[in-house]
Amino acid sequence: MRGEGVYVWDGQGKRYLDFSGSAAVNFIGHGVAEIPAAMMAQAQQLEFVHSSQFTTPAAEEYAQELIEFAGRHFRGGAVFFTCGGSEAVESALKLARQYQVEIGQTGRYQVLSRQQSYHGATLGALSVSGNKRRREIYLPMVREFAHLRVPYCYRCSYDCADGCINCGQQYAAELEQAIVSSGGEAAAFIFEPVSGATLGAVLPPPGYLKNIEEICRQHAVLLIADEVMTGMGRTGRNFAIEHWGVKPDILVTAKGLSSGYAPLGAVIASDQVVDAIASGTGAFLHGFTYNAHPISVAAGRAVLRYLERHRLVEAASSERSGSAGSCLGSSLDRLRDLKAVGDVRGIGLLWGVEFVADRSSKRPFAVENNFSGRVGISAARRGLLVYPMQGSVEGAAGDHLLIAPPAIITRDQAEWAVAMLAEAIEEAGRGL
Repeated sequence: MRGEGVYVWDGQGKRYLDFSGSAAVNFIGHGVAEIPAAMMAQAQQLEFVHSSQFTTPAAEEYAQELIEFAGRHFRGGAVFFTCGGSEAVESALKLARQYQVEIGQTGRYQVLSRQQSYHGATLGALSVSGNKRRREIYLPMVREFAHLRVPYCYRCSYDCADGCINCGQQYAAELEQAIVSSGGEAAAFIFEPVSGATLGAVLPPPGYLKNIEEICRQHAVLLIADEVMTGMGRTGRNFAIEHWGVKPDILVTAKGLSSGYAPLGAVIASDQVVDAIASGTGAFLHGFTYNAHPISVAAGRAVLRYLERHRLVEAASSERSGSAGSCLGSSLDRLRDLKAVGDVRGIGLLWGVEFVADRSSKRPFAVENNFSGRVGISAARRGLLVYPMQGSVEGAAGDHLLIAPPAIITRDQAEWAVAMLAEAIEEAGRGL
């Protein structure tokens, strides 16, 4: 196999347009030579050192650059590097607990989260996830806390007709009630600013995230933004929270952090969190053998410099005329006319297409039909890679695709991809 730009080739030489960015990972494109060159340079100097014994200039300098990229709110904070998103979420959960202990709130340990979310595959990350299919067989092994309903305007729980402007406040009120019901034991609330694979690029309603932030501040509950999928420019901002002016205490990122060139994740903590630990025990009581691996952080640093130099965050923006994000959104909008398409939603270079058996009632296809899987197979035959998922309707039924191409995709490539996707959707629907 090999990759170049927005394309990958399989072992038989067939070319595919990577319309999902390899599970919303690749942001800068495949085959960017300077990334492996940076990794090689680091490997020749020092391939590995354990972080309990040494730190490295690669990690220290990259951490500072990443804090600057995260914005003014995180200045004075710190970064903890991991090997991916699940490890980063696991680390953030433990960091939130240690913070509460350090400031004397030893009774706070619950981490609240939302239904229909996904935060990772490790048991701690799974405990705060709401992806039913990926959780159910492991539930006897998991300690769980409150999972709140997620605002999902296409299937709003409040049956509103105003674009969820008012019900966003009602969803936020559910968080406040959960915090009160915890009896003072809530340590943090974790959320995806834009939903990932489980719901497929569902955007928050107006005012919802700011209300969430205010509620957490009022109750001294840490706010954890899971930007594993949405961070590093994917939505047209450095991080998706910037669209809504939200300032989390802890931010988690991965995937686009290294654009898939090396396993890498990161936890970015605000100065408030860092200062509490620095003035307390003085150390984060946590670690992995390969956290801050020199070769991985060298890859991440090279990716950050590349995307900044080529202005790929701006390229991903839906708001910039002629940008990749704008072209993708307008191209995908044409799918709304297809009989099996119920909703097309998203922002920047992260979009979801939800399928229904009946558009008027929004009735999903039967689970056993695996409609999204059928679309994925049909698309692959046409040389197009997408990210099929099921479970968008109460965790079991419901089919959708996640679309997340690299930021270098052109208008012609986006239009071709959507044309192939339309053909695949129509083929999958025949006989159902």
